[in-house]
Amino acid sequence: MTMELRQLRYFIAVAEEMHFGRAAARLHMTQPPLAQAIQALEASLGTLLFMREKRGIQLTSAGEALLPEAIRLISQAQALPEFARRAASGEAGRLSLAFVSTADYNILPPVLRDFREKFPQVRIELREATTDVQADELGHGRIDAGFVIPPLPEQLGKMLDYLPLFSEPLVLASPADLPLLRKKSRISLADARDLPLVIFPRHIAPALHDTILSCFHDAGIAPRIAQEAIQMQTIVSLVSAGMGIALVPQSVSNLKRSGVEYRSLAQKAPRIETGIAWRRDNPSPTLQAFLTMLKKKR
Repeated sequence: MTMELRQLRYFIAVAEEMHFGRAAARLHMTQPPLAQAIQALEASLGTLLFMREKRGIQLTSAGEALLPEAIRLISQAQALPEFARRAASGEAGRLSLAFVSTADYNILPPVLRDFREKFPQVRIELREATTDVQADELGHGRIDAGFVIPPLPEQLGKMLDYLPLFSEPLVLASPADLPLLRKKSRISLADARDLPLVIFPRHIAPALHDTILSCFHDAGIAPRIAQEAIQMQTIVSLVSAGMGIALVPQSVSNLKRSGVEYRSLAQKAPRIETGIAWRRDNPSPTLQAFLTMLKKKR
């Protein structure tokens, strides 16, 4: 079966006018070729679309069913050039993003909200993943970009670009019933030297892991690691269960969990950076539009 958009336009005109002569005038053509085009369409569909009678024409049940679908197809076809233009400029298409769990509490929500407002026709695909997993996904071209905690693997240095976006200090997350929290808005790690630590595994987030341990070492403390977890919400849940304390990025304090209190550190707290990484050979116009927006926000 072959069908042309031209035939569908002819069918719509005849169905709306219910008269071949008026439809031909509307289409700026003569009546015989219009009638022939409708007959060819009916032949390709294997069914009559019009009942032809002396007093006029009427749509068959097949014609009535086809009319709204034909109108929809023609409308979609007319929208294709504009869609192609938007896709070429990055205003439409698909954007695949991954993010570390900490980004969900700081940079990610406002960035997604602004991008969706500016480019509503872009379909965003999201997945949560640790930095090491994202690096592998980027290396194999399975995602367009990822919100990561640097550094990235050295072997991908020539393949990836990176843009820093956000920096924040570490704060202490601790069980709410600890006596050391009473009447203190800032906590010294020395006050928490005997408490077990909940932390990311080093192979998942080496920079964050080493930064946290260096805080304790600088305070002359050898921390006792009680639990490891790869998701920030899991770490906070373990703290809530009384499994230990944790040093987390400040924005994680937006994660309210019963039984957990957040306090600033009395000593100078190191800062944790979040940025976005992408393959520099990725030609996606949608990715370039996303990166342009991020650069303007810096």
